[in-house]
Amino acid sequence: MNRAAAARGRPALGAQIGFTVLALILALGAYVLAGYGKRGQLPATFGAYAATFVAGYVGAVLVVRRFAPRADPALFPVAGVLVGLGFAMIFRLSGGLAAEQATWILVGIFAFAVTLIVVRDVRMLDAYTYTIGLLGLVLLLLPTVPGIGRTINGARLWVQVGPIGFQPAEIGKVLIVIFLASYLNQKRELLQVATSRIGPLRLPSAKHLAPVLLAWGASLAILFVQRDLGASLLYFGIFVVMLWVATGRVAYLVIGFLLFAAGAYLGWTLFDHVQLRVDVWLNALDPDRVFDQGFGQLAQAQFAMATGGIVGTGLGLGSPGLIPFAATDFIFAAIGEELGLLGTTGILLLYVVLVGKGLRIAVAATDGFAKLLAVGLSTLIALQAFVIVGGVTRVIPLTGVTLPFVSYGGSSLVSNFVLLALLIRISSGPLAARRGG
Repeated sequence: MNRAAAARGRPALGAQIGFTVLALILALGAYVLAGYGKRGQLPATFGAYAATFVAGYVGAVLVVRRFAPRADPALFPVAGVLVGLGFAMIFRLSGGLAAEQATWILVGIFAFAVTLIVVRDVRMLDAYTYTIGLLGLVLLLLPTVPGIGRTINGARLWVQVGPIGFQPAEIGKVLIVIFLASYLNQKRELLQVATSRIGPLRLPSAKHLAPVLLAWGASLAILFVQRDLGASLLYFGIFVVMLWVATGRVAYLVIGFLLFAAGAYLGWTLFDHVQLRVDVWLNALDPDRVFDQGFGQLAQAQFAMATGGIVGTGLGLGSPGLIPFAATDFIFAAIGEELGLLGTTGILLLYVVLVGKGLRIAVAATDGFAKLLAVGLSTLIALQAFVIVGGVTRVIPLTGVTLPFVSYGGSSLVSNFVLLALLIRISSGPLAARRGG
């Protein structure tokens, strides 16, 4: 059993209910404020959306209580607040998108419940290392298949099958993390043995460094074939962090950083779209170029956050619709305009809580696979949030990843709920342990 779960025992029902009620109040309160700010009255869809959130959140808590009784009681409510705030902003931007997002929230919660019910012990996933890895790789490469792959906004990330369009890489990310956790747990001892030296760095033999080079090659392939800078950074970053945690060797971090720098430079020299991203990053507010391709959206995001100031204009009272792709890539900027620095800081603190609890779960886990899986899932959330927030605020070049639990998009929302369910399962420990104990 997970040490944290054993020490904590079964969390009080009152704590789980209290956190969930608070999440509902914040989510529905933000939605109501957005409606009043936008139209000056209670939204006509309040009853339907309120019922959606109440039924979904209460149902999720009941599933957690039944199938993961020792889980940290704050994990789902923290994600629930992020989902609610994102929905309020999406509703404020587009009623049609809000209706679709509400549907995907229910689908995501259903996937969350199914994951908890089916995966009663995360170690069962450890038995399918290469099957899961192969499936994850297939999903990552699926958009490159002629006939079904679609290029949108310069990146080939979408698959269109009849009327259904989705991003298979979203669930592929979770599968890749599961594969890496299993593979690195099996090869941990071999990767820890240092048989050679490069300067001050002690390294394992060349054949055991092959996975690092393979991950680097895969990330470059994603950059070259799918033209997706964000996903390339995300996958390689997750691998390097998990490798470092598995072995405890700082050398892997150094090598990973050097390989990433080499890959970024190579991508910048060979690909026009990477050069454009860097150019926009450096010159987004240049008066002579602010209306050029790619410059306007980032400039509008900067203007929006500057307009928001400390406390924001108020939900529904700003002009976030001027920002291109405000519901997806730039939703953080839209929140910054209407909720200000306080609102964006609150969003970031929620991610700190979610990632911090994930890492705490990893530290407490006694099983090597569960520990690495918790680290990988937490790192996935952290890196994805950093990449999109850093891009919007011009800390790094802009990439096209979504803000976890907040941005519009069904594929991303469903995969994040599955990720959350796996973290909750690790936090609670195997369900069979409760019955046996």
